Amino acid sequence: MTDFNILAHPTGRLIGEREAYKVNMKRLFEGVKERGCFLEINAQPKRLDLNDVYTQRAKETGVQFAISTDAHNTASLHYMKYGIYQARRGWLEKEDVINTLTLEELKKALQR
Repeated sequence: MTDFNILAHPTGRLIGEREAYKVNMKRLFEGVKERGCFLEINAQPKRLDLNDVYTQRAKETGVQFAISTDAHNTASLHYMKYGIYQARRGWLEKEDVINTLTLEELKKALQR
């Protein structure tokens, strides 16, 4: 089995193009928590994956998050604000998001 730190594209949705995968989200959240990894909030405007409802449910399960721009170039780095908006709509707080850690704290969190 391959270890990983961040589960990206958790529902795989592409807004206006592809619906979210038919996934047992409760089980997915439990698996993320059991493995001690983080769940991505993808800030790319065509994804915005996770939505606010799933973000809140994952938080209630005890999952922590990484906000990602999904940038494929430097011009897309400004997408971060959309990920922050998603996190806020899901009632996340600073301690729920690894992007808020110091470099040393982040290195420690990613050691597996």
